[in-house]
Amino acid sequence: MRLILIRHGQTPNNVRSLLDTAVPGPGLTPLGELQAAAVPGAVADQNIDALYISNLTRTALTAGPLAAERQLAPVVRDGLREISAGDLEMKGDPDSVKAYLGALMSWLKGDLSARMPGADNGFEVLERFDAVVAEAAAHESVAMVSHGAMIRFWAGHRGINIDWSDSKYHDLSNTGIVTLEGEPTGSNAPGGWQIQSWQGTPAGGLSGLDADGPTAEADFDGYANS
Repeated sequence: MRLILIRHGQTPNNVRSLLDTAVPGPGLTPLGELQAAAVPGAVADQNIDALYISNLTRTALTAGPLAAERQLAPVVRDGLREISAGDLEMKGDPDSVKAYLGALMSWLKGDLSARMPGADNGFEVLERFDAVVAEAAAHESVAMVSHGAMIRFWAGHRGINIDWSDSKYHDLSNTGIVTLEGEPTGSNAPGGWQIQSWQGTPAGGLSGLDADGPTAEADFDGYANS
């Protein structure tokens, strides 16, 4: 199975660098709409049998141009939503962002029991995304429009060949695309998928000028060296 994970286009709260994870969330900025329009071209060489989106507005708007071009009806699944910020929701101060990314880093280091302040632990987040992937496994090639932290965590946990010391894995801008091949494992253990490509820059090269939100870039140096 081929899995094409696409981060949504830029939102107003990405520009404000806020931890915005609640449903339904905002729409796209004018730049975000241009990024969404560039997605079909970015995956033009990929076969896509099904298109999944989260229950947040920004993924539906990002998927729109691709759905229209491929004549696919997006399948909405709650399991693809962003990792909840819990007590940190709509905060953008350095300590809050550090706490959010800190929980993410703990999961990527293997401690899935760590809990986001006031929200889920890694097991719960992994389980809901895995469930959607298992459902989609009936298809040969699937695109999923999801979110920055969610894609980082799932691809980082499931990718057997990811090397955080390689700087290409440090960025995942709006409409960045991660492509993997593999099969659902039915286990919480890491692995099961091979990362074929990690395109951290926006579709069509439409950069957000460092306004891609707090999950667009992460300093994985500490993780890579631990």
